Amino acid sequence: MRVLVACEFSGIVRRAFAARGHDAWSCDLLPADDRSNRHIVGDARAILNDGWDLLMVAHPPCTRLCNSGVRWLAVPPPGKTVDQMQHDLQEGAALFSAFWNAPVERICVENPVMHRHAKALIQNYQEPAQSVQPWQYGHGETKRTCLWLKNLQPLKPTNIVEGREARVHRMPPSADRWRERSRFFPGIADAMADQWGGVADEARAA
Repeated sequence: MRVLVACEFSGIVRRAFAARGHDAWSCDLLPADDRSNRHIVGDARAILNDGWDLLMVAHPPCTRLCNSGVRWLAVPPPGKTVDQMQHDLQEGAALFSAFWNAPVERICVENPVMHRHAKALIQNYQEPAQSVQPWQYGHGETKRTCLWLKNLQPLKPTNIVEGREARVHRMPPSADRWRERSRFFPGIADAMADQWGGVADEARAA
């Protein structure tokens, strides 16, 4: 399978699919943390027509789309204006729309719970197919993540563990806080690769 992992610089999902023999690539505005030569630096929207006809896993930035930050749209954080918040919201919704409506047969877009303003801006918006938690996939943490799925089955839990620590939400302020908060959980990446990695073969067999 040719797999595009959009908006990923960590390589976590890319490596999960690559380890199972797939032609997996990541793309982000930032260079890859692991310096892989299977990472494209740039806007993933520019390569959506490049033959990713089997699967795309996208992790678009969620700061202005997620329900937890909706208050900033009316009362911006220090140093920001309402106009800037609205511009960021429009940009975030446009990016999500591009991925959700991409010319790719099987799509997964990952984001937190969205507020109603974001939903209204997204083209052909549908409610997420499911939400997952890290503790369902071997990580003793809580961080609810929604998955919007097209022609993919919902993920099944693989390793339910004890522990319900909200580590990501409790990270102290730092210059790299946004970077660390955006990292995907390897257990969920492995579940994606294991459970979705054979969908092309299954489709051909049918």
